[in-house]
Amino acid sequence: MSKKIIVTSLNPAKIQAVKIAFTKMFPGEKFEFEGLNVPSHVADQPMTEVEALNGAKNRVKNALQEGSIGDYYVGIESGVEFIEKELIVFGWVYVFDGQMSGKGRSSSFFLPPKVAELIKQGKELGEADDLVFQVKNSKQSNGSIGLLTGDLITRVDALSEAVLLALIPFKNKKYYQN
Repeated sequence: MSKKIIVTSLNPAKIQAVKIAFTKMFPGEKFEFEGLNVPSHVADQPMTEVEALNGAKNRVKNALQEGSIGDYYVGIESGVEFIEKELIVFGWVYVFDGQMSGKGRSSSFFLPPKVAELIKQGKELGEADDLVFQVKNSKQSNGSIGLLTGDLITRVDALSEAVLLALIPFKNKKYYQN
C-alpha cells in the first residue's frame, strides 16, 4: 500500500524535489504524490527567513483546512533576506504527518546585484531571474541556482536536500518523539 504525499504547490520543481527526497529517505516504501495549490498567506516574495518558514507552515495548515487527506503534507517556501546589503536566497520546507513535524532549509547563496535590485523594486525572484537571464519561467525549472551554476545544482537539487533534512525526524522517530 502506498502512502499519499500532499505537496502544497503545483510547481513542478517543488513536486519533483519532494519525490526525490521521499524515495531516497524511505527506499522500501511506495508513495503517490499530489500537488495542491494552496495559499501561503505571506508575501509573494518572502523577505525574511521567518516569513519563508511561516509560508511553508501555512501551506500545510491550509491544505489540512481544505480537507486534503494524506499521510504527509509538505510545504515549501523560498525566500530572500538581506545580509550586509547583499541578498541571499534559500528555501524552507515543513513536513507534517498529522502528529509530528520536521523542518529543513536549503543551502543559500548570494544573488547578483541586478537580480537583487529588481527584487528591491518589488519583483519576485523568479520574475527577476527571467528578466536578468532572459529566460522564461525559471522558478518552475532550474531556478536561480541552476542559472548561476550552469545547472551543476538546480532548484530541484537544492529543494530535495531541504526536504531530506525535514524528513530526518520521521526517519529517526525514537530520537525526536517526546
